[in-house]
Amino acid sequence: MKDTPKHQGLRNQLAKLLEQKGITDKNVLDAIKKIPRHLFLNSSFEDFAYQDKAFPIAAGQTISQPYTVAFQSQLLEVKREHKILEIGTGSGYQTAVLCTMGAKVYTIERQNELFKITSLLLPKLGIRPKHISFGDGYKGLPQYAPFDSIIVTAGAPYIPPALMAQLKIGGKLVIPLGEEHQIMTLLVRKNESQFEKHEFGEFRFVPLLEDKN
Repeated sequence: MKDTPKHQGLRNQLAKLLEQKGITDKNVLDAIKKIPRHLFLNSSFEDFAYQDKAFPIAAGQTISQPYTVAFQSQLLEVKREHKILEIGTGSGYQTAVLCTMGAKVYTIERQNELFKITSLLLPKLGIRPKHISFGDGYKGLPQYAPFDSIIVTAGAPYIPPALMAQLKIGGKLVIPLGEEHQIMTLLVRKNESQFEKHEFGEFRFVPLLEDKN
């Protein structure tokens, strides 16, 4: 669990690269500079951890490309104490970014193997989501709703109605929509029944699957 000045230097370079690619939210960039991404990866990838690339992790999943993590985080316009629901804990890296930005994160993972690994890893790194659970992301966490925002970190064929229902009025839902290729989609809840939709180009994600594994 080593984090060295060399790692810090690589993080600073990564943040610079993300800024060049259009990430302007200073809180997002500061979080990227702070979080030891190499500790979320298999040690064989350590030398590549600060490249802007996705890598395989346990249970056939991936740790998202840093640009994707930063882009989704920026769309949420995270404020301190915001209550955020994350669908797909995965490696826990996106969780760590949101926690470092001051959000209260409720996160859910359907792969038991990943859930176990990440539940142990996050506290070791001093990252404490409000709630981390093993369950079906399509259902969300109604017992903790409503949320200021919801982030989905896997490609979904449609927007799960349960997630729309768990969003505060004025809240934002960020989700990659589509089967093969996904369009990054932002929904803003205007009132009880109306949502405003914005699209932000194509991204690639592992699929959002239903039920627990």
